[in-house]
Amino acid sequence: MSKRTAPEVNAGSMADIAFLLLIFFLVTTTIDKDKGIVRYLPITDTVPIPVNERNILIIHINIEGDFFVNEKITPIGEISKIATDFIDNGGAINDGKNPYCTYCKGKRSPTSSDTPQEAVIAISAHRKSAYKDYIALQNELAKAYNKLRNRESQRLFKYDYTMVKKEIQEGHFKGNLEKTKTQLKEVKNLYPLLITDAEAKKQE
Repeated sequence: MSKRTAPEVNAGSMADIAFLLLIFFLVTTTIDKDKGIVRYLPITDTVPIPVNERNILIIHINIEGDFFVNEKITPIGEISKIATDFIDNGGAINDGKNPYCTYCKGKRSPTSSDTPQEAVIAISAHRKSAYKDYIALQNELAKAYNKLRNRESQRLFKYDYTMVKKEIQEGHFKGNLEKTKTQLKEVKNLYPLLITDAEAKKQE
């Protein structure tokens, strides 16, 4: 009785197939892009820009993760409200000469910021403070700006700034894109994000 031999599988083209599959997955796979935090960082060998004391809100994070607002220890949960009141204060005098915020709804205190365009939030952190504390602070400040921008966007255009901006970024927006982008820029200019890690020198 003759001995049967098992059929051989031709593997000569397997390398070519694997290579083609690799090319296919590289071409069709989408890679998410990480987005950083847009902030003004200090530039070396530059003179700090002098800013009127009332237009600066200084927030410091110490090594233990405590937050200090204008040298006063403050719970993280209160910082968003403090920042909102500071940005929206509108303390400039309506004398027809200096910039005046007609849309601000703050207390218009003479000891706080003049206009949102001049309200600077300066962050300093101990070099050994935790990164999560820094991010938590940034989130609270983002809440303040988003709240104010949403309010003005609703007043002017009857929609939320943050919601429409997200729809545009994700490609889900179904309105007039160019017109809406112009409107978002207008709202952004009403409350520009002025957060810096650079030293803000107070005017005497």
